[in-house]
Amino acid sequence: MFPSWNPAQPEISDLVVQHDPKTLERLPVNKLEILRIFERFQNKKALRAVERIPAKEGFLDPVAVDRLMLTVHWEMQRLAEEFYHGHRVLKLLRATIAAMRSSGHAGPIRIVDVGCGIGYTIRWLAARTSLPQEGVELTGVDLNSTLIREATRLASIESLPCRFFHGDAFSADLRGQIYISTGVLHHFRGDGLVAFLRRHNGETTQAFVHYDFQPWALAPVGSWFFHVIRMRTALARHDGVLSTARAYNAKTLLSAARAAVPELAAGIYGAKIWNTPAPRVFHALVGFRPVLVPQLKQSLGRMLGELP
Repeated sequence: MFPSWNPAQPEISDLVVQHDPKTLERLPVNKLEILRIFERFQNKKALRAVERIPAKEGFLDPVAVDRLMLTVHWEMQRLAEEFYHGHRVLKLLRATIAAMRSSGHAGPIRIVDVGCGIGYTIRWLAARTSLPQEGVELTGVDLNSTLIREATRLASIESLPCRFFHGDAFSADLRGQIYISTGVLHHFRGDGLVAFLRRHNGETTQAFVHYDFQPWALAPVGSWFFHVIRMRTALARHDGVLSTARAYNAKTLLSAARAAVPELAAGIYGAKIWNTPAPRVFHALVGFRPVLVPQLKQSLGRMLGELP
């Protein structure tokens, strides 16, 4: 295994921006401490990427970090566009909303994109679907205020009917009926994954759809090749490949979901390409109120596997 592919280590992006867990206030980040983490893993690629980030008096320059993170997320948006991610999310959301309406949910439905970054998925849905006119509120939430400001700016330019918030997606004022995310699950390690999923156990929650990389033997190789071609920043190239190495398999995701939220029926969506054994780049951990399951099975068919 290459040192930069070792799944036991964190991603650079998890370390360069840190917040107080209670107040969400931005915290100073000691550059030397981050370098020492990657030194322990002998990860020279990560060390070079971190060394490039300017520091003041030993702490990473927050302005430089914000500029870098915005660049990385702009590059991630381009990848999402090339993988037609918006279409993938919409198909499952349409089926979920239809099942909710059929089961008697007549009121507004809020979709919450957890860890939305610069809000690509929500902005795509706002720009290309009629969901806002159908009583569906499109929102994105992130702990990074810089990314939220950028998401709001981009939505404002196009006058899109969606909103973005800096805060806790599961708080009383931001919670919704459907939670979605992309590339978030693998950031929660160990007991943190169960703790994150347990937060979906709210009375308003009807469903969750969390997309992430699907691990298999060639995933890091394919990700490395694609990121070398398409990504410009050292951080994006490093973290993009490491993300595939850290991604959870279906068994682990299902075990965590069923332990955390037994009130919801958990399953895996879109693991295979059509009816072949070939894995997709992304699969989704999904959870639904049991009353929604019969209609969802009927509308999504074989794409909705492992659902009781």
